[in-house]
Amino acid sequence: MFYQLFEMNHAALGPWRAAADVTRLYFKNPLNPLAHTHYGKSIAAACEVFERSTRRYGKPEFGLPTSLVGGARVAVAERIVWEKPFARLIHFERDLPAGRRPDPKILLVAPMSGHYATLLRGTVEALMPRHEVYITDWIDARMVPLTAGGFDLDDYVDYVIDMLHHLGEDTHVIAVCQPSVPVLAAVALMEEANDRCAPRSMILMGGPVDTRISPTAVNKLVVHKDLDWFRRNVIMQVPFPHPGFMRAVYPGFLQLSGFMSMNLDRHLNAQREFYGHLIEGDGDSAEKHRDFYDEYLAVMDLSAEFYLQTVDTVFIRHSLPLGEMLHRGRKVDPSAIHTTALLTVEGELDDITGKGQTQAAHRLCANIPDVRRADYVQPQVGHYGVFNGSRFRAEIAPRIADFVMTFNRRDARLSETAAPVQAALKAKELEPEAEADSAIAGAPAAAGLETRPAVSAAAAPVQSAPWQPTDRTAEPAKPATARRKPAPRKAKPAGVDV
Repeated sequence: MFYQLFEMNHAALGPWRAAADVTRLYFKNPLNPLAHTHYGKSIAAACEVFERSTRRYGKPEFGLPTSLVGGARVAVAERIVWEKPFARLIHFERDLPAGRRPDPKILLVAPMSGHYATLLRGTVEALMPRHEVYITDWIDARMVPLTAGGFDLDDYVDYVIDMLHHLGEDTHVIAVCQPSVPVLAAVALMEEANDRCAPRSMILMGGPVDTRISPTAVNKLVVHKDLDWFRRNVIMQVPFPHPGFMRAVYPGFLQLSGFMSMNLDRHLNAQREFYGHLIEGDGDSAEKHRDFYDEYLAVMDLSAEFYLQTVDTVFIRHSLPLGEMLHRGRKVDPSAIHTTALLTVEGELDDITGKGQTQAAHRLCANIPDVRRADYVQPQVGHYGVFNGSRFRAEIAPRIADFVMTFNRRDARLSETAAPVQAALKAKELEPEAEADSAIAGAPAAAGLETRPAVSAAAAPVQSAPWQPTDRTAEPAKPATARRKPAPRKAKPAGVDV
């Protein structure tokens, strides 16, 4: 009934939203003398805040019509290249000149955790100049009819494998947050089967591989509840007239409530500042607020079976790190991964996926040679900053691109005893970014960079990370002792870290 009450409340506020919008337009009309007074500006600002606080936000657009490739601006078109009831695979097809050497293919697996794949817009934008980017576009469960069947964690793994088969060999996969576990499971199953479509490299970013490590408030909440509690309290049926009428789901508005409650003071302060910007006429700051919350407040429902199986497998039973995870009755063995390179990325201030939870993948993937694994912790960023914002663009994205290029060659992927690539032993020296990654609260200036070594099969840290990012701008004929520090990177306006 709670979902139905939510819908009724939204419908009941419809006339009030319309009245607020009309009032806002009246007091913003330049022909209205009151529009130029503090009173008129205050009324218009209050009406906009009310309307935006009570509306339902639809799925945003990626809005990436161009990309800068090799110093030239090229057109980008979104193409749906694969589709099933609960997901589509979108290719950001760049209009490149004929005869250009193909860039590495990247499958970017977006989280299915309440927000749309457009949350990774900044990630896609940063990757496009040097890669062929494909992203998983998960479908809102309330829009999928019951006749399409169910969707659980096993289906998620199958979807990832099917997408990798569709893209073929020579593909790299990036999992952002939630999909780290199913992507790791999919790659393990493919490697165990000697599947030639297994990805050349796997990048896990801020993912809950082992939530027993550095548990956050989210992890602790789940530990103190059993699965029946979640089934009774957060699983609801989609109301009429949505296409998924009667489908059992975990509603997006509940997930959004949980997200916002973790930083409620920041969100309330953001609304207050937005009101002030409107009155002061600070259009740039107000537009940044609109852009962020148009994305952040757009949420989707998750199928009940997927949500419950994920909670049980990842957060309650810790099945993957304990070696007990099953996929359709078949044991998932991460140690079967031996040809796919592994990079893990974490945020120092991540309050959703604790520090060390993603790095645990190195312990599980014990048979990946040390020359093909690396771990990186980005200082002074939270969860959102791991995949978006100024520090992601300046410090994380270049490392991902370098890692992908290092292992894009077939011999680098298949050789079990390959010697470390000499060019990969030179560390990339990046200047700390002075700009904040949070438009709501602002984060401190970046501290020195930290690269942690991977974890060995025995769970003891290795002495040094064998792979380090390469400065590919260096002159090829420099002596072995010469090191050149690249020019400082100037960050663009920061993203929002919540």
